[in-house]
Amino acid sequence: MKYDSIILDVDGTIWDTTPIVAKAWNKAIDKLFPQVAPVTADILKDQFGKTMDVIGQNLFGCLGPEEQKKLLDQCCVEEQLALEQNEEDITYEGVVETIRALAANLPLFIVSNCQAGYIELVIKKLGIEDYITDFECFGNNGLTKDKNIKLVVERNKLKNPVYVGDTQGDLEACKLAGVPFIWAEYGFGKVCENDIAGKVKRFPYLAELI
Repeated sequence: MKYDSIILDVDGTIWDTTPIVAKAWNKAIDKLFPQVAPVTADILKDQFGKTMDVIGQNLFGCLGPEEQKKLLDQCCVEEQLALEQNEEDITYEGVVETIRALAANLPLFIVSNCQAGYIELVIKKLGIEDYITDFECFGNNGLTKDKNIKLVVERNKLKNPVYVGDTQGDLEACKLAGVPFIWAEYGFGKVCENDIAGKVKRFPYLAELI
């Protein structure tokens, strides 16, 4: 298989923030709407990959739309602060080294359904500023993942990109965007393997597959 670029997902593909984020979100819940059920790392693993507004509806459905947004905004504030302060290595094994190796031969990109500022934080925490050519997310423009994949492809004039993600939602976005999908099977989700271009049990295997 020959690709001219790689587009990466974040959560469940590059790193696993869910234990840290669960604590941060519960702090926001306790502060603003203690009647809302607390979240766990496993609950978040099932939600990550969806757009932020959908996550708000799924987890905070007992609240009205405005209250959901208020709580979700505060969750993101607490999450950002917690991740900035975190000193534990939460990346999957070999991610940073593999990104550096891959970037020597192909441009790398990131597309996620996350909030604005999150990808910048990931890049900074991992020290991969020199290896990521471009990125896009739901929080920047309100667009779904398939549209942001298309946006990055068009903006950078990519001819044969491949997307690496871990959930069925990632796969469905790739179908809509017309981009092949490689499944990070160590991540958060399961996918229909009939529709994938490949899979990796560990992130470093990308270097062998691509």
